[in-house]
Amino acid sequence: MAIAIRGKQGLTRRHLLVRSASTLALAGFGGLARPYLSRAAERPQIACGIQSGDVSQSSAMVWARADRPARMRVECSTVESFRTIVRVASADALPDQDFTSKILLEGLPPGQDIFYRVRFEDIASPDISGETQTGHFRTAPTDKTSISFLWSGDTTGQGWGIDPARGGMRTYRTMLENRPDFFIHSGDHIYADCPVPSELKLPDGEIWRNIVTEEKSVVARSLEEFRGNYKYNLLDDNLRAFHALVPMLAQWDDHEVTNDWSPIGTADETGYTDDGKSRLVERARRAFFEFMPIRETPEERGRVYRKIAYGPLLDVFLIDMRSYRDSTWNKRDDRGDTYILGAAQLAWLKRELAASDATWKVIAADLPIGLVSEDAIALGDGPPERREHEIADLLSFIKRAGVTNTVWLTADMHYTAAHYYDPNRAVFCDFEPFWEFVSGPLHAGTWAPGELDNTFGPKAVFQKGCSAEQGENLAPCFGLQFFGRVDIDGRSGVMTVTLKDVGNRDLWSVDIEPRPDARPGRLLAQHI
Repeated sequence: MAIAIRGKQGLTRRHLLVRSASTLALAGFGGLARPYLSRAAERPQIACGIQSGDVSQSSAMVWARADRPARMRVECSTVESFRTIVRVASADALPDQDFTSKILLEGLPPGQDIFYRVRFEDIASPDISGETQTGHFRTAPTDKTSISFLWSGDTTGQGWGIDPARGGMRTYRTMLENRPDFFIHSGDHIYADCPVPSELKLPDGEIWRNIVTEEKSVVARSLEEFRGNYKYNLLDDNLRAFHALVPMLAQWDDHEVTNDWSPIGTADETGYTDDGKSRLVERARRAFFEFMPIRETPEERGRVYRKIAYGPLLDVFLIDMRSYRDSTWNKRDDRGDTYILGAAQLAWLKRELAASDATWKVIAADLPIGLVSEDAIALGDGPPERREHEIADLLSFIKRAGVTNTVWLTADMHYTAAHYYDPNRAVFCDFEPFWEFVSGPLHAGTWAPGELDNTFGPKAVFQKGCSAEQGENLAPCFGLQFFGRVDIDGRSGVMTVTLKDVGNRDLWSVDIEPRPDARPGRLLAQHI
């Protein structure tokens, strides 16, 4: 039985209570009742909640979507009452962008809780405006203040959509209870290639009943269908409430386009543009940028990889292992040039890591390094092959350049794990030891832990997924949905990584002591 419900808009307070996602701030800016508010049919509404992202010390992106052509108006304040307004900005939401609108708020105070409120106004008659929704983010600090953030990936996979009777996407509600400063979505925001059926049978004989929409009932090919995948997720109350209050750093993986896609070899009947780009991929990329609170990179339109500086303790390097890779499959018998980052992105990452003054350098990847996969990097035991050469080059550079305290975070594998890479166990050993943490899915099928190869010497210190008895593609209702939490102590600089599940249980945790930066001039700077 198909379920059709109207999504509710969320409002929750960061520091006190997590209120119902159906609670709304309906008053206009300034709190004055206005006669035009009764003209409901004329008022442009917020259609898919609000989001913020790519937060820095002085700026952040704010996103919303209207139900018709309208002008988005954003006001922000350092107090929840909005007694003092620190910034006001506006931008149009037009049909060409499916009525989405994004604004870069600049000139914000660092290290501050910022409360923002959004409404849409009629473009021709600004006095006609709709409801107000309120959100929150925190700007990055300028001093060594304690930081906490979450990461995970994989939303609405394998046909497991929104079943309201089972609480919808419950992991988002759990993550909101953790009150992080920000959230890294490691990719697979949508599963464009996985339609959502009205019903799925569970192993215990019960029925999972999805909300269904027209665009989410087919494999996405058109721009409207890709957009429809994002709009489907935004029907979920938990997801909307989370994104209203926690800024997101978004990267992508394969299912934003199709399974295991690559720039060469992934196309539909519309083929390629004159400059060799897949039209299917470009439609998917356009929808991703329309619906994500992500900054545009002036040097390259549609570029996903970027650095987010979050104060003196943390730099986050969001990389893209899809857009510049060699081909769809990573096979030992393939010949020719092989790469997963591409020369330009690899050079950028080396340059930015070497220039970073942050205590911790988090490399947010959309795929793991040492898990054997023809879609990813590792191919099995032995010296570096194919795409592993790029990783070997990067790891050797990090060692030679004296870059310390690198940690890799990823999702993709639909289970959670802690991998410790040790040159003493590795075939290729020209690198310093480091941790890689895997955690997901947010709301998708769960898989069993995968196989590690010995090229870079990883050891699975902890891992948890579905058992052989449970079977793979285990539904979200069985509790094996995962995310990770990172806490960096402002005084000691110690990073604590905790792997957690949808029930907010701490499954495993480790404290990582920061190593001093031995690069010339950096040791002195750390003590000033």
